Amino acid sequence: MIKFIAAALWICAVTLGAVFYSFQAAGQRGVGEPPKPMLGGLDYVKTDMISVPLIRDARIDGYFLTKLVYTVEPEQIKKLSVPASALITDQVYTYLYANPQIDFTKKETIDLDAFRKAIRDSINARVGADLVHDVLVDQVNFLSKDEIRDNAIRRRKNAGDTAAAMTKPFQPTPAH
Repeated sequence: MIKFIAAALWICAVTLGAVFYSFQAAGQRGVGEPPKPMLGGLDYVKTDMISVPLIRDARIDGYFLTKLVYTVEPEQIKKLSVPASALITDQVYTYLYANPQIDFTKKETIDLDAFRKAIRDSINARVGADLVHDVLVDQVNFLSKDEIRDNAIRRRKNAGDTAAAMTKPFQPTPAH
């Protein structure tokens, strides 16, 4: 019986200590202050799919497709008068059209580190502050004009097969 009472007192003491500690930790952060974002106060913002047509010799060779993630300080991004996604998209277009030597059909000529650094540096130079701390690549693809055409033909063929199957009259199978 004494062991049971000692265990109950021990549990009560530990519970009171944990509650006291949690109130102390909450008081140090400050009342009414929102918790800071993770990893040093930076927010990670994803872009939508960015599609850039690549034009060579007055014709479209294909499309560069990318999804990016950029890190920004929440206070800095609130100061922008232009949406950040529009700024990022514009800088991707500017970078790709300013560097026509990039050949997406040859993987060895693509330098993703230079691409990320150039996007970050150009946005920060344009804004006049260290807005973007890092640019991360979520997805990157290049579709040639022929690949797009083949995909479109395949989709039309599949849609035609589906439509033909749907217009076929229903014929029940005989029961045995």
